[in-house]
Amino acid sequence: MYSLKYIILLLCFACYSVKAGIKHPLHVSTTEINFNAKDKTLEVSCRIFSDDFETILAKLYKQKIDLNSANMKTEMDGLIKKYLLSHLQLKANGKGTVLNYIGFEIDREATNIYLEVERIPAIKSVEVNDTILYDLFDDQMSIVHVVKGSTRKSTKILYPEKKFVANF
Repeated sequence: MYSLKYIILLLCFACYSVKAGIKHPLHVSTTEINFNAKDKTLEVSCRIFSDDFETILAKLYKQKIDLNSANMKTEMDGLIKKYLLSHLQLKANGKGTVLNYIGFEIDREATNIYLEVERIPAIKSVEVNDTILYDLFDDQMSIVHVVKGSTRKSTKILYPEKKFVANF
């Protein structure tokens, strides 16, 4: 099993490689789910390499994709929402949830996507079903963090596995 330090080192190398124009050797996405007790929500953020994300969106939806284009922002929002809602599902306390798409932003070579689940009064468990980029790479790794207060549960999910359950 890889240590978290090793995974972080690999992610740093991958980010440097992309910035230097080298195709990144690591196919990874991260998803973080934070329980906001005050607002009674699950706040979800996903981070995906933009070049990989644009590739899968173009492949699936057969159209021009440019996540950096301000003129295409509304269209890109629709495609990102469609993709994420079909590749990321959550259960809270054993019950399915409805993910609300908030939006996305580009941060250098990565795309950050924000979603939210409303009306979660308390959290005992979160089940994550993550297949982001599985339809592009058969060596995809998903790093998942679930945070409740000061407690963080983390794992890596390697293709073809797709589920993680965090119990609190």
